[in-house]
Amino acid sequence: MSQNLSEPPPKPTISETMAQLQTTPQGLTAEEAQKRIQQWGPNALKETRVSPVMRFLHYLWGPIPWMIELAALLSGIVRHWADFIIIMLLLIFNAVIGFWQEYQAASAVEALKNQLALKSRILRDGQWQEVPAADLVPGDIIRIRLGDIIPADVQLLSGDYLSIDQSALTGESLPVSKKIGDAAYSGTVVKQGEMQAVVTATGMHTFFGRTAGLVQKAGAVSHFQKAVLRIGDYLIYLALGLVAILVTVQLFRGAPFVQLLQFALILTVASIPVAMPAVLSVTMALGALKLSRMRAIVTRLESIEEMAGVEILCSDKTGTLTQNILTLGTPQAFGKAVDEDTLVLMGALASKAEDNDSIDMAILAGVKDNSRLAAYQEEKFTPFDPVSKRTEAVVRDADGVVWTVTKGAPQVIMTLCAPGPELQKQAQDAVEQLAGKGYRTLGVARRQGDGAWTLLGILPLFDPPREDSRDTIARAEAHGIQVKMVTGDNVAIAREIAGQLGLGTNIQPADQLFLKNVDINHLDAAAEEKIEAADGFAQVFPEHKYGIVKALQQRGHLVAMTGDGVNDAPALKQADVGIAVSGATDAARAASALVLVAPGLIVIIKAIEEARRIFERMNSYAIYRITETIRIMFFVVLAMLVFDFYPITAMLIILLAFFNDLPIMAIATDNTWLDPKPVRWDMHRVLTVSTVLGLIGVVETFGMLLIAKDYFHMAIPQIQTLIFLKLAIAGHLTLFIARTRKPFLQKPYPSPALLWSAIGTKVAATLLVIYPMGLIAHITLLQAAIVWAYCIVWIFVEDRAKLAVYKHLETDTPRHYPFLDLLHMPLMAGKRENRAR
Repeated sequence: MSQNLSEPPPKPTISETMAQLQTTPQGLTAEEAQKRIQQWGPNALKETRVSPVMRFLHYLWGPIPWMIELAALLSGIVRHWADFIIIMLLLIFNAVIGFWQEYQAASAVEALKNQLALKSRILRDGQWQEVPAADLVPGDIIRIRLGDIIPADVQLLSGDYLSIDQSALTGESLPVSKKIGDAAYSGTVVKQGEMQAVVTATGMHTFFGRTAGLVQKAGAVSHFQKAVLRIGDYLIYLALGLVAILVTVQLFRGAPFVQLLQFALILTVASIPVAMPAVLSVTMALGALKLSRMRAIVTRLESIEEMAGVEILCSDKTGTLTQNILTLGTPQAFGKAVDEDTLVLMGALASKAEDNDSIDMAILAGVKDNSRLAAYQEEKFTPFDPVSKRTEAVVRDADGVVWTVTKGAPQVIMTLCAPGPELQKQAQDAVEQLAGKGYRTLGVARRQGDGAWTLLGILPLFDPPREDSRDTIARAEAHGIQVKMVTGDNVAIAREIAGQLGLGTNIQPADQLFLKNVDINHLDAAAEEKIEAADGFAQVFPEHKYGIVKALQQRGHLVAMTGDGVNDAPALKQADVGIAVSGATDAARAASALVLVAPGLIVIIKAIEEARRIFERMNSYAIYRITETIRIMFFVVLAMLVFDFYPITAMLIILLAFFNDLPIMAIATDNTWLDPKPVRWDMHRVLTVSTVLGLIGVVETFGMLLIAKDYFHMAIPQIQTLIFLKLAIAGHLTLFIARTRKPFLQKPYPSPALLWSAIGTKVAATLLVIYPMGLIAHITLLQAAIVWAYCIVWIFVEDRAKLAVYKHLETDTPRHYPFLDLLHMPLMAGKRENRAR
């Protein structure tokens, strides 16, 4: 397309557009809209969908499937048909598991996208209503205002003006002003103003249409995933290195090449964490789905890691710490010419019921005689925006006199009116007295024609704290989260509310922290210290939020910030976890990592707690997977080097992979310990714990091998079967140890899905070795019972070692062991490389 994005093609006049679309300013009927959606389709971009068959075949193609397929081919060449069948079953099993896990993750993300679908205010059947943006059709009349993402291509019909951010389409950083008759495009963001418009194109027919959902692709990789995938790479290198040593030594000993190669391939495949991407994606996707049921919707799955590590939560006061149910107090009218009822009436004229704003609705509810309100005709309305901090309306009374009325922040209204010293003091005293009682205040003023503004009085509004806020803040502090209140109200109101909530009274006025000549990105150390020590911030403008987040991050904290307006978007993006509160604008939701669909601080705290549990599940999986690779690889290679025979056959290794992978998929549902402190990825801890457990497992398995060889005097095939059973039982018992930092018999206990899948596979493995049906060598029930007893004894040894390692790691100056450091070196180098980037 050669058209310059900043110079859209000329548009027809409004009357021409309305005639072409066969619509009227009263909008369409529901019946006509249904006909048009059949003609034009939904207001959404077409998505390229891969067929389920192609998705499944994808799991049969790649380095890991190639190794399994080559092993199967080698089994066929040497006519080991039982091995061939079981290897092919493993290949299909891995493909089915991967396909199913991807399907689960995709379904969870799709459910989140549906919950985050954009809504539009639309005139249908002569009534304003809110419908999903996907239901818009050409010819619909919609209202767009501050903070909206424009849902379709439109032509502006009525209203004052719009200021629109088109940077996503044109690359221009400055907002563009739009007036009646201008076109506005899908995907752009309204920065100021409010207008009505007619939809001219939807979905794939838009000029620059882009109504994609707020949830980003699940394929984005977090720091945690990168670290775990780096572990996967390390395990592959470790496996390949040990296999290379094994192959070299065995070839010198004269072992058959094809049989050795087949075994090496199977051993490598069994040691590589094939299920790792599936386990990670499903754990996070199912966790995100659970969060959505708590009324907190994750827009980016990778943000769960940041949520788990949040140390400071900067929370809006209104609607999060308070009930956002405003009640009009006793009006403070100034002068004899204005009584309380007239003051409320003037405030109501500067309000708009259609916007459903809580402040406007409280003032409109305070009008005692609605007939007085109906006597005025509105000619122009300028909605509130965070910069001007006031609304304004031009109205005509019953006598034809034109008045301009305004309401807004008292300091803004007083500056506008410039009252005399006596009236100024009266207004300031009223504001301070009301603020000391926890009231928010609005100034009201009017002027006749183009005359001077007259300050009419102050309207007090009270928004009581939520009943659960104080207890929730205490709960947050118990979990290592410091809550800092952020409000646009003055210091007196903020201090009163903070005191009621138990937050402390060190409230910093943001306009004094961020002076006009101060670079918000480079505060001095003294200002940063004040921000870090503050219990809350008052007189906050949106740009101050960004500065608060930046300063706290400079002090080394992971910060969550709440917001609801379009001007909050920079702060929400800068925060480690941006949180769009209930009722937030589309622009704020698009910039956030977490979108709340219910009010209150408790929703945020529960979401952070659940994120920590999700993190612990992934952490447990990482420890378990490293432990198993070290246990199997080191044991098999060392046993072959020492005893010169296969301690386990290729087919048994494949069966072991079957039995290990089934329960591990249930880890996404596990009950986990809730860390009382913010959690971050600790590579050294994971590697130390898993290495110790893995090496204990090697010693433990060697012990079992010696018992079978020297005590039971078993033949090699029976030894191989015994070792298979031992590895199958011990592997799942190790999972129960790795999943908690406490003694494994203490709460939280494993989830039923994890527990019974592990028990089921252990029982199946036991039955297989006792009744092998000719597939493998047979061992007796007594020998199987001895293996069970042996593994159960060793699990207590492993558990004690794990507790000792965690205690050692929690000391102030933990010692380092050269052997462990040698094992960790490649991973720690990778971690330093990531930090440098």
